[in-house]
Amino acid sequence: MQPSDRRAADSGPDADFTRFVTARWRSLTHTAYLLTGDFHEAEDLVQTTLAKVYPHWRRLEPERVEHYVRRALVNTNRSRYRRRRITHLLLPSLPDTGPVHDDGAGAGGSEVHDALARGLAELPERQRAVVVLRYCEDLSVEEVADLLGCSVGTVKSQASRALAKLRSRSALARTHRPSRPAEAR
Repeated sequence: MQPSDRRAADSGPDADFTRFVTARWRSLTHTAYLLTGDFHEAEDLVQTTLAKVYPHWRRLEPERVEHYVRRALVNTNRSRYRRRRITHLLLPSLPDTGPVHDDGAGAGGSEVHDALARGLAELPERQRAVVVLRYCEDLSVEEVADLLGCSVGTVKSQASRALAKLRSRSALARTHRPSRPAEAR
């Protein structure tokens, strides 16, 4: 490859896409992990999402790229969740998806992290998406509503229900103590 060819390859939409993927891979995979509860499924979800986004990359406005990819990630997860649910309904018996019990010898926060991951996995898909986007990705209520295509009130009610379910889990209830009364929130 000639130096002039290399400069041409280092610029343009394909190079922008490559730079975006390189810079955001870890964050996208983390979000996908929180949505799916499985690292391998998370990587597959991110790859599938990026494959869907790539053909439209040239048309995206640079300031909206992050929003577009994040929304595509959530929508691709919804589709994956629906397909998986249908597959489970069609199987004669459900596969073993129970949590792997830890002997407690892990690092200090691993029990809480595992309890949170199990709690997220038990939430309905929309509540899980709201919790991940709102509290793990630190998006505002308005941004989450825009990403999920719903109202602000729906985001608030889904978040409230999801947090109540997460707090009711014994492992999470022991480690999470609200700093202020519920009425003050």
